[in-house]
Amino acid sequence: MAVTRTDFEAAMAAYWGAKELQLQSSAIAEAVGAGTAGSVRGGKHFDAIAALLAKFFVEAGYPPSAIRIKKGDRLELPGYYRPSKQWDVVIAHDNTLVAAFELKALGGPSFGNNYNNRVEEALGSAVDLRRAELANTFPGEKPWLGYFFIMQDAEGSRRPVAPQIGAFDVDPIWKENQSYQQRFAVFCQRLLDERLYDAVCYLTSSAEDPSRPGEPIDELNWKHFAAHINSRIHYLQDVGIPS
Repeated sequence: MAVTRTDFEAAMAAYWGAKELQLQSSAIAEAVGAGTAGSVRGGKHFDAIAALLAKFFVEAGYPPSAIRIKKGDRLELPGYYRPSKQWDVVIAHDNTLVAAFELKALGGPSFGNNYNNRVEEALGSAVDLRRAELANTFPGEKPWLGYFFIMQDAEGSRRPVAPQIGAFDVDPIWKENQSYQQRFAVFCQRLLDERLYDAVCYLTSSAEDPSRPGEPIDELNWKHFAAHINSRIHYLQDVGIPS
């Protein structure tokens, strides 16, 4: 069965601990390790999201050995400026990095504490791998990268924040005293525009209404993100992957 909007909403609810993600087949359960006592990833909040992304590739016929979302399943990918970096979901098959996903979030109450860290992490991961790609580190088809981000919807993330002006003026877009939600929308849009990531999903969400996330930017919503994933799968199918 294809990945549906209902699957997505269930995974978002599971992110907040509201309900367990119900996988629809034993094949999916085998691929993502559902039902085991241990966490799929190091942090349990994103387990359901990782399983949701894995489902795209299980349904497309990728073997469980190609789908890596468990801690200890060799989630490390080579870099250029460092030996390797651990990603959150890795699909690798026939010498091709089919897909690699970063799953990140920013929560309160002090959103400013980790805002810059999240920006730097996303940039560093993408730039490092893209440069490794140019150095012919990946022998198969061109790697494909996805970025999935959840901003906690709270008063602190909605409040306007004035930019800090230092020795030089800031880009005019930052002068509008945007909230952290608005700042991250700009950031995620630029990640996609600059093709640092092939697909970006930016959501606002809260435990109060977990299965109905906000999707502030159409191009960065779940529908577009899923379409990008399916396009990648269809492209590789056309060139014989998986065989």
